[in-house]
Amino acid sequence: MKPYYLISILIIGAALAPFLVGFERRRPAARDIVLLAVMVALAVASRAAFAAVPHFKPMAAVVMITGMALGPRQGFLAGALAALASGFLFGQGPWTPFQMLAFGSAGLVFGLVGPRLSVPLSGWARLGLAGGGFLFVVLVLGPILDTSSVFLMLASLTPASVLAIYGAGLPVNVIHGVATALTLLLAANPLLGQLARVRAKYGLGE
Repeated sequence: MKPYYLISILIIGAALAPFLVGFERRRPAARDIVLLAVMVALAVASRAAFAAVPHFKPMAAVVMITGMALGPRQGFLAGALAALASGFLFGQGPWTPFQMLAFGSAGLVFGLVGPRLSVPLSGWARLGLAGGGFLFVVLVLGPILDTSSVFLMLASLTPASVLAIYGAGLPVNVIHGVATALTLLLAANPLLGQLARVRAKYGLGE
């Protein structure tokens, strides 16, 4: 493994550690863990369900909804764990930490947005959320995943070769972004409503 790739994985590990340690120190109740596990399983299932459609992955949207409903910390964990768990279906490798960081970031960022929105979302709010999900995937999540390809595929890093990798990844990220936007548009209100009721009944979340 290239030294700079190993260094990048160590940096990502350092970024993941505070969320994992913080969750453990909170001594979460069984019901917190069960709800998180259910959302992780739903995220993995959403990716597996569309495995036959190239690059069309609703998983990021499920992670975003989890963050909005349960908070940024839970959202980050849901994204990181969903990426790790889905890797057992689609393949694990040195790219896995990048996937964990990318999808974890989606849960974190949208977890920070969630408290500003009221459920059920209005039509304009749903459109804004879908647009935000699309842009996040194209501008943030996708490029994080492409960075893994940069390190894995290039023997030496040059501006031209790096730009070529990111350019080749753009159509993939657009398809991924469209999948995320459509899922948010169709599933955000039902899932957020169900999660809000569970939170209110059992006092879950951040």
